[in-house]
Amino acid sequence: MPRNTSFEMGFPPFRGAVRQIILGSTAIYVVILLLMAFAQPTGQTILALGILDPVHIHQGWLWQFVTYAFMYVDPLDFVLSLLGIYFLGAAVEERVGFGGFYLLFFGSVVLSALAGFALSFTRVVAQGPAWGSGAAANAILMVFYLFFRGAPIMLFPIPIQIPVKWIVLFTAGVETAYLLLSHFALFYFILLLGLGAGYILYLALFTKKVSFSLGLAERFYGMRNAYYRWKRRRAARKFEVYMRQHNRQVNFDEHGNYIPPDDDKKNGGSKSGWVN
Repeated sequence: MPRNTSFEMGFPPFRGAVRQIILGSTAIYVVILLLMAFAQPTGQTILALGILDPVHIHQGWLWQFVTYAFMYVDPLDFVLSLLGIYFLGAAVEERVGFGGFYLLFFGSVVLSALAGFALSFTRVVAQGPAWGSGAAANAILMVFYLFFRGAPIMLFPIPIQIPVKWIVLFTAGVETAYLLLSHFALFYFILLLGLGAGYILYLALFTKKVSFSLGLAERFYGMRNAYYRWKRRRAARKFEVYMRQHNRQVNFDEHGNYIPPDDDKKNGGSKSGWVN
């Protein structure tokens, strides 16, 4: 797709990995809302188990590196995060594929959480809990920008086109402001780290995807051809032994190609009768 393609933020196709992630996140959030309304202690327990909390990570709750992306408290956070995944995810999934999009989503979630947890060791910044798929939404935004750098986006219902790079900068600027106002809370660190995770995953997975596949194919066929050459040399040696046992002399070169007698060469024969 050309980089100067215009994207109108209408209603992208709702399918594939984007659809599954949104439906799964919605189902979990509905359950949390119902529990908070009718069984609040159970709902609070699920939130405590699922959100990313460095204190709990120190206690071995490693599943929080993934589950926090499906934990929501504020409905507005839920809607904004999933809208970002929906509106930009379809174009990104079209470029990276079904599996690649899942790898982008969960890879950005885990990378952001790991980096945020590492920062929490300072005991000064990256404190408190984090939740929601904002890191994944930001990673998808970054990958969208890297695939379609010059693409202007028309944000419905605003009738103007905005270059995607300005949307990335605006997002980073607003989240940096919230980070400062919150005294460097982990929640906003995770959001900003999502942009960096998207950039890293783009470089590591999507820019070298074709060359990596070609390299694997070349290595596979090289190993296969080497095996066949070894089998040919081995068969040639066995044939030489067999012919000597019957008082006949035949010769093969180092590649396993038959070398005809000198008489055949004088009649226009080549150095090797069998060439492969």
